[in-house]
Parts: sequence; C-alpha cells; structure tokens
Amino acid sequence: MRLFGIVAACLLLAACTTTNTKLAANPTKPSAGARIVLVEPDIELAVLTASGMQEPRADWTEQGRVNVAAEVERQMAARAHTFRMIDPDEAMGGRTGQLLRLHEAVGQSIMMFNYGYVSLPTKAASFDWTLGEGAQALGAAYDADYALFVFGRGNYASGARVATAVGLAILGVGVPVGGQQCFASLVDLKTGRVVWFNVASTGPNDDMRKPDGAAQLVQAVLKDAPL
Repeated sequence: MRLFGIVAACLLLAACTTTNTKLAANPTKPSAGARIVLVEPDIELAVLTASGMQEPRADWTEQGRVNVAAEVERQMAARAHTFRMIDPDEAMGGRTGQLLRLHEAVGQSIMMFNYGYVSLPTKAASFDWTLGEGAQALGAAYDADYALFVFGRGNYASGARVATAVGLAILGVGVPVGGQQCFASLVDLKTGRVVWFNVASTGPNDDMRKPDGAAQLVQAVLKDAPL
C-alpha cells in the first residue's frame, strides 16, 4: 500500500499536457505577412501549501513570464508573419488599456462557459466571442492586423504538500499537488472577433519556471494556432 501511494503521487506529479482548441465559424485566417501584436504573457505562479492554500510567488512569476515570453517570440519567429511584443503595463492607458482589460474578462468568460461546467444557451452551438469594434484601436496603435494573447496560471506543491499527498494516497485519498494552465487567443483587430482559442493544462513537471518546461507548454497551447 505504501508503494502504491508513492506511485500514485508520482503519477500526479507527472501528469501529461492536454489541449482543447476552439475555432470560430468561418474564421479569417491571417495571410502570410500579416502583422501580429503579441501582448506580453500574463503569468502568475504560486506555491501550494500543505493546507491547499495558494501563496503567490513574485520570483516564480517573473521567471515564468520571461520564459513564456521568450518561447512565444521564438515560436512566432518561425512563422510567416511580422510581429511585435508589447508590454501591457505600458499600454494600460486610454482605449488600448481598456481593451486589454476587456480581453482578460472575455478570456475568463470563455474558460467558464466553453470549458467549465456552466453553459450559456447562446454559446452552446458555436464558438462566438468578440471584443467589439474597439479592438480597432489596438490595431491602429500598433499598426497590427491581429493580436495574440497568452494567459497562464500555475501552482507547485511545497514539500509539506507532497508529503501530505503521499500519506493520503496510502489511505486511498487523492489530493492535488499542483499544475499549470495556459490559454491563448487570436483576435482579428479589424472586427474584434476571437477567431481561435486554445487551452493547455499540465502537471507541475512541465514547469514554466524553467525554459524547457515553458517551451513545452507554449508549444502545446500554440500548436493549432492558424498562423
């Protein structure tokens, strides 16, 4: 039983990456040479304590943000488009800032209604989300045709949490030991329409605090992007 518990905990730590893509009906796929504005990834990482509480870690968050941003740029450099990375903190004023905040709200709504347990009758038959015509302001500000957003959250078990998980696994009780989730969306800045959206979820071993872990997660979340 003790061996079983240890194996069960290890399997939780080594959970593989899964993805789930949503595509708008008749999306306008960017043509070769399209100008893409990359909004610097919004990343937040935390430690998962023995009691299950999440405590944000600024140092981990910065490591994850730098690694994810570098991998997004590397991925985009291999595609047939021109791109520019922007710092959301520098763009938070005026209509551009409003649009960035709106996208976060829309992205969270997509996660809730298209991926969660709550459904909306108007969203059940098709994937149909938009930021509205205000998206044109972002396109005009950065001379871009599309915007690519990446949003990631993760938590990692403390030593005490891992010990708790192993102990409870011996008794046949499973507890979370951390994981990461990342979503990316591609927005047509002429119409404001979200033309593509993907979610990647993984266990804590694909660690975005490390370049290799961030690379695996970004490759998963961007693998079906129509770019």
